[in-house]
Formats: sequence, structure tokens, C-alpha cells
Amino acid sequence: QVQLVESGGGLVQAGGSLSLSCAASGIIISRYTMGWYRQAPGKQRELVPTITSGGTTTSADSVKGRFTISRDSANNTVYLQMNRLKPEDTAVYYCNARLWTLSYWGQGTQVTVSS
Repeated sequence: QVQLVESGGGLVQAGGSLSLSCAASGIIISRYTMGWYRQAPGKQRELVPTITSGGTTTSADSVKGRFTISRDSANNTVYLQMNRLKPEDTAVYYCNARLWTLSYWGQGTQVTVSS
């Protein structure tokens, strides 16, 4: 059974930082494209950054230079370091693992940025 468990969300002031973790079980994350998505109230879920099995990272323009995705294969965990947070970054953040037609989601973790 595949499980993705996010942690690290919370409340932070604008300009601050947070680090999210996604601990995976049932899959080997280095074989998957791992990504972080977010969904704000009333908005569609949007891709934030991803990291491929080869280690290539991509990021949405809205977070470039502020958010960094990384992978710890030994611990089968993906991280999202978020710096210089803005109120518009407020959302539920989800971890995703994708391989061909397979796609797994975590339960999400709330990030709230106060102005």
C-alpha cells in the first residue's frame, strides 16, 4: 500500500520560511517524479515544484527563487523549502508521486501566511 504523509505546515508571517516533508512508503521515490501541489480556497490545484527520477527540478513562476524541492532517497522523503513566503502562498500543500499512469497523493498540509 502506497502512503505519502506530509508534515511541516503551519502559520507563518509574510517573509518567513517553512519546510514541508513528504515521507513515502510503498514506493521508491527516486523512481518517480515527485511534486508538490497546492490548492487555495476556491482555486484549482496548481503545481508548485517537481523533481524527476533523474533529479531535474522545475518550478512554477510564482515560486521560482523562493521554493526549493529536494529528495532524500535514503529516507524516502521529499522536502519543500519555502522562503520569503507571501500571503498568496496560503493553501493546502499536497505531495504527489507520478510514474507513467500511476499517481499517488498525500492528505495535504495547511500552510497559512499572515500579512
